[in-house]
Amino acid sequence: MKTISILGSTGSIGRQSLEIVQKYPDRYKISGLTCHSQIELLRQQIALFSPNEVAVFDHEKADGLRTLVDIPVHSGIEGLKKIAGLSEVDIVMNALVGSIGIVPTLHAIEKGKTIALANKESLVSAGKLIMEKAQKKDVQILPVDSEHSGVFQCVKGHKIDDVKTITLTCSGGPFKDLPHEQFSSITKENALRHPVWKMGEKISVDSATLMNKGFEIIEAHWLYGLPVDDIHVVVHPQSIVHSFVEFRDGSVLAQLAIPDMRLPIQYALSYPERIPSPHQSLNIATMSLSFEVPDHEKFPCLPLAYQMGKRGGTLPAVMNAANEGAVKRFLDGTIKFTDIHPLIKRSIETHQIIENPSVDDILEIDMNVKKEMELL
Repeated sequence: MKTISILGSTGSIGRQSLEIVQKYPDRYKISGLTCHSQIELLRQQIALFSPNEVAVFDHEKADGLRTLVDIPVHSGIEGLKKIAGLSEVDIVMNALVGSIGIVPTLHAIEKGKTIALANKESLVSAGKLIMEKAQKKDVQILPVDSEHSGVFQCVKGHKIDDVKTITLTCSGGPFKDLPHEQFSSITKENALRHPVWKMGEKISVDSATLMNKGFEIIEAHWLYGLPVDDIHVVVHPQSIVHSFVEFRDGSVLAQLAIPDMRLPIQYALSYPERIPSPHQSLNIATMSLSFEVPDHEKFPCLPLAYQMGKRGGTLPAVMNAANEGAVKRFLDGTIKFTDIHPLIKRSIETHQIIENPSVDDILEIDMNVKKEMELL
């Protein structure tokens, strides 16, 4: 039986992770859960899964939960670290959203925990530090994103040196076919209406701008050690093929599955085993699959991420922080959809690059950029 902590248990990935745990009570035990502020949902999860300890990032909300449950309730970033490092835990599912995931990821690695990583911002902002620490501690990082899970499955049994290129797919988001001149009238409701996946608000907007795919390029660079230029993106509206891996002999392997995040989540939790899934099988005979090149003019966040991934240093962290701030403002209704990319670019252009940043450097930059974004 595997013992699990879930960071971000009230979010989309966290809730789906708990669905899998509930289906396989003989395989998994929940030891720790965390949320940002949704204490009512967390209280329900506590009643259902009986964790040993929990954490609420919001200190005031944590105080409120302490009056409702009879287990330890931690708070703030130290609370996230506590749950990530619980001694009995085998695997930490990091389902946090944003750069808040960096510190608990590093702490879990320090404690020798296997990481199921859904928090892509950790690798975008601090990929070099995280991968170096994971290697030093001999800790395995299992990708949860459907695309990276697909790559992970394709490269198993092969030498990574034999991989020539990786291709990640994306649905194209809700605005793939929308004329560019209409982008200025995009509303929050439009952006959250993803054609394939059901996700949280922040990642839904990132998918609409294709910044999410840009993050995944940088994430793949750190996970698999390929140059950014050897990681490609194609638009695949059906979202059946999640990734392609091309080997140096010209062979290409692809991973196919229905577009359901519970499949890569389950694989990360069960690895190296494969366990039965109640989901439908693909009907190959009836499938019609199409692929196209993404439009960089309509979606400038994607080429921007390529540039930042190649340049490195603190620039990916600035891009990530600026994106978080800009997306928050778009969701709050204070900027337009078309303002997101220019605001990110402005933050990047005014930044003094640090080539080999420490964790403290990255966290300070993240905080400062987000503060600046609130004022622009």
